[in-house]
Amino acid sequence: MSRIDYSVWDHIEVSDDEDDTHPNIDTPSLFRWRHQARVDRMDEYQKKGDDMEKALGEGRRKLAEAQKKTRELASSATDDAKADLGKAQAEEKRLRKEERELEKKLEEHRREEKKMPWNVDTLSKEGFSKSVVNAKPDPSEETEEEKEQKHKTFVEKYEKEIKHFGMMHRWDDSQKYLSDSPHLVCEETANYLVIMCIDLEVEEKHALMEQVAHQTIVMQFILELAKSLKVDPRGCFRQFFAKIKTADQQYQDAFNDELESFKGRVRGRAKIRIEKAMKEYEEEERQKRIGPGGLDPVEVYESLPEEMQKCFDDKDIQMLQDVISKMDPTEAKVHMKKCIESGLWVPNSRTDDAEDKEEEGTYEELKPEVEEKKE
Repeated sequence: MSRIDYSVWDHIEVSDDEDDTHPNIDTPSLFRWRHQARVDRMDEYQKKGDDMEKALGEGRRKLAEAQKKTRELASSATDDAKADLGKAQAEEKRLRKEERELEKKLEEHRREEKKMPWNVDTLSKEGFSKSVVNAKPDPSEETEEEKEQKHKTFVEKYEKEIKHFGMMHRWDDSQKYLSDSPHLVCEETANYLVIMCIDLEVEEKHALMEQVAHQTIVMQFILELAKSLKVDPRGCFRQFFAKIKTADQQYQDAFNDELESFKGRVRGRAKIRIEKAMKEYEEEERQKRIGPGGLDPVEVYESLPEEMQKCFDDKDIQMLQDVISKMDPTEAKVHMKKCIESGLWVPNSRTDDAEDKEEEGTYEELKPEVEEKKE
């Protein structure tokens, strides 16, 4: 049979009035002073712990953001991204170190708190003043394929509701909507809103992008709050709105800073997507221009001497023949071979050996793409 350990009762300050005092001392005042002094110490200790937890939560938020930025830069093929990757990795390492230090300090603070003597205030402290939704299962167990399928299924089911939330303006409206649709308070909603922002910026709908960006940060702050409290985000989103609506300046500044930073990242990602689309379009157009020998007529035209370019500009075959006759035979042959392979020059069908008798060809007008490039 196990024994109950009563040693915890050895350090209890049950009363402020158990000591004898001198008859000339105002005993009630002394007791009130003792009590107030202890309460002040408890409040100060509690505030210290709250500040540590707040700093840890903010540190984890910044670390998550840094990790996300590192992944984005690592997956990008641009020169700027490669140049910034080292800085991002260094910042992520620094934030991870700070997180470990804060966790260590907070753990030490909690150990000291457990050693503190109990008293009339802590013994009578209420223990059931709020309800909390069960802790969210660790998502790290999911594979990338499972996460992708989960996101796809969620969006297919709730896309209309997510978009509606993204268009909201007022805090009260957002809170009520999430109260009516708590299933939207999740990572999938935040991810969809991020993509929605980039799409809007690509479409040059800047004002609408900024509105959806605001709601994106609302959702991300709720998720970060849930992570710091280690609860399901559906159980703490009201706490976020309560804090943001009380005009807590520090919290509001942090929100605004994150919002502006996020909008900057959205514009950057949209720019990269547009540049990529333009490169793909230009490559498609180039492939359409490619001549029978696999060369681009625009590139070949720009590589020709000015005298030969003028011949093509004026569409003068005789002038072209005169220019070729004055050139070094080897150089002339190289240039005409490129013209044939790009389609700028079409050899005469009666010619048996096109490479040896380019001057016997017939001029084909420059393609429209070449004309546009030249202009």
